[in-house]
Amino acid sequence: MGDAMKSMWQRAGMVGAALAASQPALAEYAYNLQTPASGVAQDVFDLHNLIMLVCLGIFVVVFGAMFYSLLKHRKSLGHKAAHFHENTTVEIIWTVIPFVILVGMAYPAAKVVIDMKDTSNPDMTIKITGYQWKWGYDYLNDDISFYSNLSTPREQINGTAAKGEHYLLEVDEPMVVPVGKRVRLLITANDVIHSWWLPALGVKQDGIPGFIRDSWLKADKIGTYRGQCAELCGKDHGFMPIVVEVVSEEDYRAWVVKKKGATQAAVADNAKSFEIADLVARGEKVYQANCAACHQASGMGMPGVFPAINGSKVATGPIAEHINVVLNGRPGTAMAAFAGQLSDADIAAVVTYQRNAWDNKMGDLAQPAEIAAARGGAASEAGAPAAQ
Repeated sequence: MGDAMKSMWQRAGMVGAALAASQPALAEYAYNLQTPASGVAQDVFDLHNLIMLVCLGIFVVVFGAMFYSLLKHRKSLGHKAAHFHENTTVEIIWTVIPFVILVGMAYPAAKVVIDMKDTSNPDMTIKITGYQWKWGYDYLNDDISFYSNLSTPREQINGTAAKGEHYLLEVDEPMVVPVGKRVRLLITANDVIHSWWLPALGVKQDGIPGFIRDSWLKADKIGTYRGQCAELCGKDHGFMPIVVEVVSEEDYRAWVVKKKGATQAAVADNAKSFEIADLVARGEKVYQANCAACHQASGMGMPGVFPAINGSKVATGPIAEHINVVLNGRPGTAMAAFAGQLSDADIAAVVTYQRNAWDNKMGDLAQPAEIAAARGGAASEAGAPAAQ
C-alpha cells in the first residue's frame, strides 16, 4: 500500500510539473503572490509566507490535538468523559499563548505597513486619477499628462476572436517609470471609488473622489508589470487594467521627450481643420477607447442601462447640443464630461464619427475650433494627448 501511494504521488508530481511547464505565465503565481519586483513587494511576500506558516502551525497543533483526542479517548476504548468546570491554569494558557502569537505577528506586519505608508523623499511624483473606466496619469515633475485605456480588442471581449496573452490586462498608454527611483503616487478618483493595485510592486491604494491618498513604489527590475482596479467601481470594473513599464533612466528620458512631442502635436491639431474622412477615422479610435464600453461598438448601447447613439436624438440633432453633451456630460447619469479628458481635435473627431457612423448618416462634421468655442474661449491647449 505504501509503495502504491508513493507511486501515485510521484505521478501526480510529474503531471503538475508538465502543466506548469506548459503554462508558465499561470504557474508563476497561480497558487501564490506574484513574483516581487520591489523591496516592499518582497517584504509583503515574506510576511505572507511567515503568517501562512504560523497559521499552518496552529492548524496542525489544534486539529492534531482534536483528532488525537477523538481517536485515543473514544468510548469504544473504554474512556469515560471527565466532569469538570473551571481550570484556571488552562484558561491562562489558552489566553497567553494566542496573545503571544498575535503580538509576534503584529510586529513584522506593522513594520511592513509603516514602510508602505512612508512616502517621504521621492525622486518623482505622479498623480493617478481613476475614472469609469480608465486611469489618468499626471507626471508633476515632467509636466506630462495622459489617459490609459484598455486596449484589448472588442472582438476578444465579445468572444468572436481568440483571447490574447494579456487579455483584459493591456492598455494603450502604460505608465512609465525609471528603475531604482522612488516614485510617490498621489491617488484619487473622479467619479466613484477606485483602487490602484499593482501586486508585483507592492502597491494597493484606494482612490476616493474629493480626497488624495498617497503611496509609493521603487522598482528593482526593468520589465512590464500588470495590475487592475481592485474596487468594484461599476459595470466595467474588470476592464480597467494597470500597466507599468519600468525602464532604464536613459530610456525614461527618451520617453519623456517623446510624450512631450505628442502633447505638442495634440495642441497643434487643435488649430487645424480636418476633412470629414480624417475626422471619422480618428473618431472611431477615440470612440472605441472611450465610449464603446457603455454604448457598444455597434452604437446600440445597453437597453435600460446605457442609451444607444445609433439613431439617437443627440447624434441626429443639432451638432451644438451633441458637442455640449460630449464636453460636459449629463449630470446625475453615467455620462462623464470629456472636456478635461480629450483634446479639442479628439472631441471633434468623436462627435463627427458618431454623427456619420452606423445609421447616422448626417454628413456634417465638427472642427476643433468649434470645440474650443464651445469650451467658452480661444483654442484650448487640452492636456490630454491625441488618440494614437
